[in-house]
Amino acid sequence: MSAKKRIVVLGSSGSIGTQTLDVVRQHSDKLEIVGLALGTRIDVLEAQVREFGVRHAAVGDESLRGNPAARSLAAHLALADDAETAATLEFGQDAVVGLTGIPEADIVVNALVGAAGLRASYETLRAGKVLALANKESLVVGGDLIMPLAARVDEERRASGAAPATGPAGALMPIDSEHGAIYQCLLGERMEEVSKLWVTASGGPFRGRTRADLADITPAQALAHPTWNMGAKISIDSSTLMNKGLEIIEAHHLFCMPYDKIEVVVQPQSAIHSMVEFSDGSVKAHLGTTDMRIPIQFALSYPDRWDAPVKPMDFRTLGSLDFAAPDADTFRCLALARIAGETGGTLPCAMNAANEVAVAAFLAECCAYLDIAACVEAVMEAHDPQSVESLEQLEEIDAWARRTAEAWVAAR
Repeated sequence: MSAKKRIVVLGSSGSIGTQTLDVVRQHSDKLEIVGLALGTRIDVLEAQVREFGVRHAAVGDESLRGNPAARSLAAHLALADDAETAATLEFGQDAVVGLTGIPEADIVVNALVGAAGLRASYETLRAGKVLALANKESLVVGGDLIMPLAARVDEERRASGAAPATGPAGALMPIDSEHGAIYQCLLGERMEEVSKLWVTASGGPFRGRTRADLADITPAQALAHPTWNMGAKISIDSSTLMNKGLEIIEAHHLFCMPYDKIEVVVQPQSAIHSMVEFSDGSVKAHLGTTDMRIPIQFALSYPDRWDAPVKPMDFRTLGSLDFAAPDADTFRCLALARIAGETGGTLPCAMNAANEVAVAAFLAECCAYLDIAACVEAVMEAHDPQSVESLEQLEEIDAWARRTAEAWVAAR
């Protein structure tokens, strides 16, 4: 194995993807990019390919195959061919997922947005590679499929000596700040002594508002997150607290924790990224600068810790730390996600698909802000949950839920 950890980044033009590349820049002696994929921005992809000397690239939008920028990138990659391995540029969603299987890769960073990331996570683990996961929907929709695969890869890593001598084997490393924080708080602890996981929330841009206050919210207002710089879909989810609902479901799968032991607490300063409470009343909290490069780096460096990728927090200037209960009545998406998780089966899949459609409709100004939760609830009520059996089943339910949500929006 190469001395460097070799990485594929799926979603390399997004917030998580670009920050992952920044971590690689700062630790180029330990990390190497071997594959990159994004949706449409071929100009960005070519710049990244050239900078990092990447030989394998994929573009999700099939229609861009004959684009002049695509021809330029293909010509550049052709120069990277050697006698042993041809450089590749492929198009379409299957091509993006296909990068998970290239033999050069040790780790796949899944920073794809939405349910499209589920198959990439599944194939990463099926190929026996480490999954650094920033795609919430992989576990929300397919946790019943993903976690057994991760357990199998953990066993393989232990058997081969690739796992650390102590602690988790590291087949699935959560990238988002909340689950990365919980992961670190649990290191060295006994799971049977955990009494509660506290998932922190900033409260979003509308903390303290009433439902009446939210009736005329615009996309621009909802996109203005107070502490984190994120993509449009995730920013809207943060404003509705759907983001926290999805994180509850993720935490249930990642840490095998029952829902009655997972709580959300609003922490507006976003200095505490999450907490773990133990049976003796002790609480471990993970604190740090509000910069995603910290959890990204730990997901890539585990079990080691490398020099900080950002300026560390100065506690002398932090000021106060405030806490509050979330308002699940006003922010109905939080309650709906918990209901979906507790019900289980295919209901989280239907819930997630409806939310993606409703958020896109709101961003396109085709429905009101409060319609997001209303649409999600309508689709959930129309769905008859089943046990999760396969990716194909989940894809069918995802498609049904999207059609149902689109019809609901069109009828408004």
